[in-house]
Amino acid sequence: MYDKLDFIQGKYEDLSLKVSDPDVISDQATWQKHIKEMSEMEPIVNKYKEYKKASDDLKDTKEMLSDGGMDEELKELAKMELSELEEKVEILSNELKVLLLPKDPNDEKNVILEVRAGTGGEEAGLFGSDLLRMYMRYAERRGWKTEMMDVNDTGIGGIKEAVILIKGRGAYSRLKYESGVHRVQRVPETESSGRIHTSAATVAVLPEIDDVEVDLNPNDVRVDVYRASGNGGQCVNTTDSAVRLTHVPTGLVVTCQDEKSQLKNKEKAFKVLRARLYDAKLQEQNKEISEARKSQVGSGDRSERIRTYNFPQGRVSDHRIGLTIYKLDYFLDGDLDEIIDGLITSDQAEKMKNF
Repeated sequence: MYDKLDFIQGKYEDLSLKVSDPDVISDQATWQKHIKEMSEMEPIVNKYKEYKKASDDLKDTKEMLSDGGMDEELKELAKMELSELEEKVEILSNELKVLLLPKDPNDEKNVILEVRAGTGGEEAGLFGSDLLRMYMRYAERRGWKTEMMDVNDTGIGGIKEAVILIKGRGAYSRLKYESGVHRVQRVPETESSGRIHTSAATVAVLPEIDDVEVDLNPNDVRVDVYRASGNGGQCVNTTDSAVRLTHVPTGLVVTCQDEKSQLKNKEKAFKVLRARLYDAKLQEQNKEISEARKSQVGSGDRSERIRTYNFPQGRVSDHRIGLTIYKLDYFLDGDLDEIIDGLITSDQAEKMKNF
C-alpha cells in the first residue's frame, strides 16, 4: 500500500511542476487534463502527508520513552501522547485504504432516477409521490439541480411512475444505494377504520448515459462499386458510380446510387453507415441500462424491500445494514445523509475485506 502511496505522491509533485510550465499552460487541453488528475489525487496526497507526520511523531515519542533519564511526570505525558498517536495512525491508515479503493467509474455522473408505484393501489401511488418529493428535496439540500423528464400521475396526488434527472457532482455515488423496493406502513387517508396498510414503490437509480460516439475504422469496411440501375438521367447507369459498403464486424450493408459521382455516393454511404452504427450501439447500450433497471426494481412486491417507512412509529429502517432512525418527517423532507453515509461505510467495509 505504501509503495502505491509513494508513487501517487511522486506523480502529484511531478504534475505540480508541469502545470506551472509555460509550454504546458499554453496547451489548455493538456493543462486541464493535468489539473483534473491532480484534483483526483489531492485528497490521497494530503491524507498521506498527515499519516506520515503522525507516524514520525509516534516514532519520536517511542524514542523518548526508551530514554531512561526521563522523569516520571514527563513519562506519563509521553505515554498519553503515545496512546493518542497510535489511535490516530490507525485511523489515518484506514482512511487511506478507503481512498485507495477502486472507484466506481459512474460515481461522478448525473443520475436518472425512476420511481414507480408497486403493490398497494392508490396508496402506493401516493407513497411514490412522497418518495419523488423526498429525492428532489435531498438534491436541493446538496445543491444539485433536478429536471422532470416524465411523470404519469394518478389524478389524486399520487404517481404511477416518474423519471427525473438529477444533475450534480457525485450524485450517483450517493444515490446509487437507493435502488430497490421501498415499503410504507401507514393509515391511508381513504381508510375510515384507521387500519394500517402496507404498500410499496420501486426506485431505480441509473447513471446518465454519455453521448455515444462511433469510431469507424476504414479497414473494417469493404467498398464495392457497381453500375447504378433504374432511371437516373444521362450516364448515371453507364458508369460504376453506385457504392455498396459492408461493415465486416457487424454485417451492416449500405448502398447509395443517388449521385452521378462515385465519390459523392461513397460520402453519403459512409454517413448512413455511421448513423446506423450509432443507432446499433445506442440500442445495445439502452438494452443494458434497461436490464440494469429491471434487476434493480424487482417485481415491486412488498416482501422485496430494502427500506421500510413506518408512520405510526415515526421510524425509517434500512434492512441492508440494520439501521433504524426515528425521524421519519425529517427523512421524507430530504434529510437522507445518516442512512446514506451508513450504506457507504458498509459498502467500503465489504470492499476493504478484499483490499
